[in-house]
Amino acid sequence: MKFIIIGAAALMAAGTPASASEMLAGPYNAQVLRVIDGDTVEARVRLWLDQDLTVRVRLRGIDAPEMHEDCADAAEASRTALTRLLGAGAVTLTRISYDKYGGRVDAALSLADGRDVSAVMLSGGYARRWPKGKGVAGCP
Repeated sequence: MKFIIIGAAALMAAGTPASASEMLAGPYNAQVLRVIDGDTVEARVRLWLDQDLTVRVRLRGIDAPEMHEDCADAAEASRTALTRLLGAGAVTLTRISYDKYGGRVDAALSLADGRDVSAVMLSGGYARRWPKGKGVAGCP
């Protein structure tokens, strides 16, 4: 009985896990460490004083060609465009949520001048809109 009470107390103290639908408004300052493809980066996010987290971030609302699919040239052009756009790598993350594929988060990224990174990639023709909850076949 003693172990049941201790176990129940431990579970209550742990709190509830974050919901998969939870969204953090931000803003969080981040430094892009590398561009993975035209819609995903790896970034070091500043959470608190001397508290950083390295995480993969998918750009909210867009889909760029994948490096391993039929659109290899378009995928490389998209990755190159994103690399150039990010320059020194300082960005701000907002509207952060879990990515449906796991292992990364979705977020809106803004440059120091306030431009939305996803909007710039869309206007340059390097990505297309990502319809919520649906996969997109083919090349943009």
